Amino acid sequence: MTTKNITNEITAAFGAEMASAHDVGNNVFVRAGKDALPYVASFVAKRYGATLATLHVADTRQVTGGYTMYAVMPIASKNLIVNIEAEIPESPGTFQSLTPMIYSANWFEREISDMFGLTPVGHPDLRPLVLYDTWPEDYHPLRKDTKGRPEKVATEYPYHRVEGQGVFEIPVGPVHAGVIEPGHFRFSVAGEPVLNLEIRMGYVHKGIEKISEGMTYDKGVFLSERISGDNGMAHSTAYCQTVEQLADVEVPDRARYIRTVFLEMERIYNHLGDAGGISLDTAYNVGAQHAYILRERMLQLNERITGSRLLRSVNKIGGVRQDLTKDDIQEIRTAIVKAKLDFKDFVDLVNGQPSILDRTETTGRLPLEAAVNLNVVGPGARASGVNRDVRRDHPYAAYGDLNFAVHMLKEGDVNARMQVKIGEIYESMSLIEQALDKLPAGDIRAAVPDIPPGKIGISLVEAPRGELLHWILSGDGNKPFRHKIRDPSFCNWLAMEIATPGNIVPDFPLVNKSFNLSYSGNDL
Repeated sequence: MTTKNITNEITAAFGAEMASAHDVGNNVFVRAGKDALPYVASFVAKRYGATLATLHVADTRQVTGGYTMYAVMPIASKNLIVNIEAEIPESPGTFQSLTPMIYSANWFEREISDMFGLTPVGHPDLRPLVLYDTWPEDYHPLRKDTKGRPEKVATEYPYHRVEGQGVFEIPVGPVHAGVIEPGHFRFSVAGEPVLNLEIRMGYVHKGIEKISEGMTYDKGVFLSERISGDNGMAHSTAYCQTVEQLADVEVPDRARYIRTVFLEMERIYNHLGDAGGISLDTAYNVGAQHAYILRERMLQLNERITGSRLLRSVNKIGGVRQDLTKDDIQEIRTAIVKAKLDFKDFVDLVNGQPSILDRTETTGRLPLEAAVNLNVVGPGARASGVNRDVRRDHPYAAYGDLNFAVHMLKEGDVNARMQVKIGEIYESMSLIEQALDKLPAGDIRAAVPDIPPGKIGISLVEAPRGELLHWILSGDGNKPFRHKIRDPSFCNWLAMEIATPGNIVPDFPLVNKSFNLSYSGNDL
């Protein structure tokens, strides 16, 4: 099925007044009529198996007299993305909720309510999501006319309560021991078994999307690398690809391959950290130290090749900043061969430990149905049987030229998530070797022209935690008018609320580490 077929089907299903559509490349753009967006989005989800990658709003009052809402829905089986937009009048500032039809719209609509003061009518839970508890109800940061910080007000967040004899609450955070970022976990327990978990984020909200509106595209690359530190390569790649789409720039082949090498190096050190963390939380320190030593070697390799342990300043709009020399290529090859052998020793160690299996098997199960309904992404989704990987389904960089398997399991527990990541480490090593073998000659950057206002660019990237998205509506002065970022953690935090109940409190660190979600990436 082509973009033209989908365009014609949507228009035929709703009529031109309710859903006019056109296609550009692999994107289908649909303009929905009044209150029609939920029905068009539901049709696209059911008819084509599309997922809701993001639902967000732009303050277009100066142009249209109201706000504009956008739903971005990738169709993995077709390598297509459907973009639906609809106008929201400034008064009364309401829109029909999509959540009753597509549950993964839940947090998106709560975020819209916080950031723009627009009300999704029919939403089941309109408590604040993003803003601090001390911020006034009439303060909405992403409106164009909102400036500065508000005066604090005294409020109390209405947590859900579990009532019953012997039931009590364990509040954890937002301040934690060590260097972990702030997030609040409220457990309702009866003894050790967890009856309910409620997660509260937003404590490190940085205003990244607002900041981006004031930065030129070239400076925005540096901002994108700091959205979520250990996923800086993935975020900057998505940002660059979005701007490159706006500018109609074709990235040189050599740059595409170099990006792929570093994206997989980022995946390896992240997954090694997760594997080590799970070993440590099961009190198997020997295995944990094996993984941490391997991770440190990969970080040192990153620094020797790029000058940054976290692979910052690699990407540039139009390509990459630095080439790979023959010595660089040989050093990466040698390091990967050694890492592959040492990693096998680690896998043999941890998979042969009954104490680890006893703690991880059946712990923190996320059923397939819940993973689908919440649009969980990445290894956490694939461990529950969701067959989706952006590298395969929406190829970017050099992934369309390389061979790799998408690792999946169906158990959905801590062990399954760990085994999926173990499989992905092996695949990453193979992808790096393939990319270096096929590395083409040529330029590493293309010239980038100025970008006119009013264009939309979209990029999906498979970060170590899963699918992330950058979406830009271009503005004047070579800057974004609206920049929407959706980190994989935004989709996956609610999965923790499903996977934790039924387990005992001491097993929560294992569940948490097996997802290993980003606080900073969530709190944009």
